[in-house]
Formats: sequence, structure tokens, C-alpha cells
Amino acid sequence: MKHVKVVALLVAAGVVTLGCGQKPAAVEAAPPPSPIKPIASILDLMAGQVDPAADFIWESVATISTPQGMVEHQPRTDEEWLAVRMKALQLAEAANLLMTPGRRLAHDGQRLEDEGTQGNLTAEQAQVAIDAEHDTFIAYAAALRSTAEKTLAAIDKRDIDAYLEVGGEIDEACEQCHLKFWYPGATPPPTALNLSR
Repeated sequence: MKHVKVVALLVAAGVVTLGCGQKPAAVEAAPPPSPIKPIASILDLMAGQVDPAADFIWESVATISTPQGMVEHQPRTDEEWLAVRMKALQLAEAANLLMTPGRRLAHDGQRLEDEGTQGNLTAEQAQVAIDAEHDTFIAYAAALRSTAEKTLAAIDKRDIDAYLEVGGEIDEACEQCHLKFWYPGATPPPTALNLSR
């Protein structure tokens, strides 16, 4: 009987020792709430950031007919290259802003150009489409950011051919998103946003 008690005490001591050696499972703390608060709508960003930056990039290279003949317009000076670089940075960061969680397509009263006409969504329908395929919307915004990064690379090399080529890629990135979430059935697509309230 004494032998049984000793064995029982040894087993109990072993269990206690094993228990003391185990660490409690880590409790995952919830991440703190994000301090980011989207204020601008997607339409605001398009009108104030994306469109002006893209237009500046596209319009910085042109062939102009004058009475004296054809004039090739393109960045040549340090200041001109810096100006297009700032617009490429603006485009890249605007694409990041498009991906901000919680950002809505439109504020109350904001409308898409030609919304609700044949092939064009209303702002409400476009929001539903974005919500239903949010990963696709994010992928399109990331593609836009990627074209802006390629634009920066061309600018930093002062490679006008690469700069021209990526200008077309910017247009394609924009158009793919618009065809999906703005005017999926429009022919031809509208060319501007109407942000009147």
C-alpha cells in the first residue's frame, strides 16, 4: 500500500511538472482600429487626382502642326522631366488611395457621366458591382499603380519611347476598370466624369 502511494505521488508530481512546463496559448490581440478615414469618394479621386495626372502625362508628348512645320513636344529640360515625374507619383499614390478600405464610389448626389443610359451604370449600381467584385476592383487599381511605376522608371531613364509606350498602358488600365464598373455596355464609352451635385 505504501508502494502504491509513492507511485501515485510520483505520477502526480510528473503531471504537475509537465503542466508547469507548458505555456498558455497566446491570445491574439485584435488589431487596433485603423486611423485612416476616407473622405474623398472614388469619383473625387478620379476628378482631382487620377484624371489630371494621366492627362498631364499623355499631353506632355505631342506632335503639333504649326505654320513653320511639325513640332515635336516632349519633356527635354530637367524642369520638364521633374514636372512629369511629379504627375507620375501623383498617379501612383492616387491608385493607392483608390484601394483604401471603406472608400465609396460616390457621395450622395454624385453621378457618373451618362449614368443610367444604355450600357452605363448608375452610381448605386456601380457601387454594388464594386462591392460584389472588390478583389477585381483592387486588382485594377493595382494595375494602374503599376503603370505609374513604369512611367517613373521611363522618366528616370529619360526614355521617351518607353514613356510613350507606358502612356498607352495607363489608358488601358483605366479603360479596363471603367468597362467593368462604369459603362459595361456603352458604345462608345463616355470620356468624362460629371461630378455635379
